Amino acid sequence: MRSTTHGVDPALLGFTASFSAVRVLKLPVKHLPVVKFSGKRRTVSCSTSPPSLGRRALMYMATTSLLVPHSSWASATDEISLLQEEIGKVLSKGKAAGLLRLVFHDAGTFDKGDKTGGMNGSIVYELDRPENTGLKKSLKILEKAKGQVDAVRPVSWADLIAVAGAEAVLTCGGPKITVKLGRIDATVPDPKGKLPEESLDANSMKQFFQKKGFSAQELVALSGAHTLGSKGFGNPTVFDNSYYKILLEKPWSSPDGMSSMVGLPSDRALVEDDECNRWISKYANDQNLFFEDFKEVYTKLVNTGAKWRSI
Repeated sequence: MRSTTHGVDPALLGFTASFSAVRVLKLPVKHLPVVKFSGKRRTVSCSTSPPSLGRRALMYMATTSLLVPHSSWASATDEISLLQEEIGKVLSKGKAAGLLRLVFHDAGTFDKGDKTGGMNGSIVYELDRPENTGLKKSLKILEKAKGQVDAVRPVSWADLIAVAGAEAVLTCGGPKITVKLGRIDATVPDPKGKLPEESLDANSMKQFFQKKGFSAQELVALSGAHTLGSKGFGNPTVFDNSYYKILLEKPWSSPDGMSSMVGLPSDRALVEDDECNRWISKYANDQNLFFEDFKEVYTKLVNTGAKWRSI
């Protein structure tokens, strides 16, 4: 590419120095322009092309490069829109269940007693644990989106995963969930043994979730996410209340061998518990109620145990 040179008014360069709180936009070094000084004229020579970014990323860069104080350099709406656009490029209905599982396994390590775990991105250090089998692929899907967003401004894994789960639900027909940004990533893995085993009975599940700060109703609402994926609860790429309807039918009781493959042992246990069954019946009969309650408990889940950056 032929190098071009343009003059820059020194007064303009002096003007930029008067701002002490201007954010610096970080781009790969190979894309930075070469600045040449010749006498009293300052020239900028650009001999390379900018990185390939999405439309939202380019618009975000354009608006945030304005000379404005730190407190107003970018809005939360700009940040979330950038994340949603880049996640949308790598997300499909077939990948949604894996991304939602990634959320549960990152945030689900929270322990109210010792204040460890939670939505902190530590899952990136825990992929070799047996309970996280298969999540390397889901994390790999998000790596490309993270690279694109990081080229504009850094994003934590915790924020990216939280937003990806919400987008996965929406893509599959579920409710729109607003996710707050600003989580700080952990630098070490969370303690082991903090996720519930699939073989737990209902009473053990309720006790396990109570230690994390979740009620029986919230446990049942969160479990509705199992409607996505290959657990046998309706269409694997549609987020709806099929999970609850099928639980009430108890297909595993059928002599049909395939029906016994529906759900996890912990799923089947919930419908045998009177307290949980009341909520299962409510959600089976009212999808809107399930959507509203799921939105609330998802928000609680992705905020639980999170540490936040200062503004």
